[in-house]
Amino acid sequence: MVASIQIGKIAGIPVRLHFTFLLVIPLFAWIIGSQIVLTTELLAMLFGVPIDLTLIPEGWMPYILGTIVALGLFVGVFIHEMAHSLLAKSKGIKINSITLLILGGVSSMEETIPDPRVELPMALAGPLTSLALGIISVALLFVSDALISDPAIAGVMVFIWGYLGLLNVMLFGFNLLPAFPMDGGRVLRAWLARRMPLYKATRIAADVGRVFAVLFGIVGFLLFNPILIIIAFFIYIGAGQESTAIKYNFLLKDVNVGDIMERQVMTVPPTMPVREVIDLMYSTKHLGFPVVDRGFVVGMITLADVHKVPPLDREAMQARDIMTREVIALAPGSPVIEGLRLMSRYNIGRIPVMEHDHLVGIITRTDILKVIELKEI
Repeated sequence: MVASIQIGKIAGIPVRLHFTFLLVIPLFAWIIGSQIVLTTELLAMLFGVPIDLTLIPEGWMPYILGTIVALGLFVGVFIHEMAHSLLAKSKGIKINSITLLILGGVSSMEETIPDPRVELPMALAGPLTSLALGIISVALLFVSDALISDPAIAGVMVFIWGYLGLLNVMLFGFNLLPAFPMDGGRVLRAWLARRMPLYKATRIAADVGRVFAVLFGIVGFLLFNPILIIIAFFIYIGAGQESTAIKYNFLLKDVNVGDIMERQVMTVPPTMPVREVIDLMYSTKHLGFPVVDRGFVVGMITLADVHKVPPLDREAMQARDIMTREVIALAPGSPVIEGLRLMSRYNIGRIPVMEHDHLVGIITRTDILKVIELKEI
């Protein structure tokens, strides 16, 4: 993930820290610290345990406790994501990384068509882990109250464990809301997918997720709560993106690159002047060409490559001076959906098709979208 750094590995899974994580910890610490007395009274009433206020509101203690609770919450979020990831790994799904960011954590998994029998326990693993952490925290609250003789220190520990217990139970409940692509939405999709095709189940779950996103957005505006508004935005966008991805996977599942590639490929030599390449783009309406030298593809030159060079410099340049040398290619037997993933990942519009190091065709984003349109009929 962009703007994140790897801080270690657990069970072979890279753990990354997004820069937004560093911003939200002080914010959460300030919010918790500024409401410390009110929150302490709420926790005492909720758990029926008197909390001594000798140390809690003194000096910098509210913000120190706020920082401890904020860090504890994100440890819980991390364990929540690890539960998802370890269960997925046990089912043979590759986990690329876990990233901690402003709204919690996200597990980056191998892109595959979800199996409802696998997705259901995977989706439940995270919320149930949060519930277990909440129960353990509440148990430690009562243990601290019973075993620590100093009332002031006991009050601090009861506050910390009570707050973490409450937050983790809330995290459990929030994640089980059927707001796809949150965990509860994935549970809903897995349940629906046992009764209908996966792409239909995804569409319904995504529609439900969008409804929740709109509700979160409205409540966020009414309460002036930016966190709810951000959550609403991510749910709405995420639901649409995943629904589209599943639909494309379904429509293209039996289509290979060789079935739709263009076999008559227009190529250019590495010595062709850039000005002539631009003229060729105008005349053919193609925005990219493989660069072929002595029968081998040595690069790709596209309109994006041309734009990287100032107009005055282009006059003295040839295709080999500006072409992309790291060529991404596919075999004729590759699934078309793999081509679409590569185009999205690397922001490219065409991929040459190679067989035994020889160019046999080319596939473009337009070719794939046409097939999708035909498959939808």
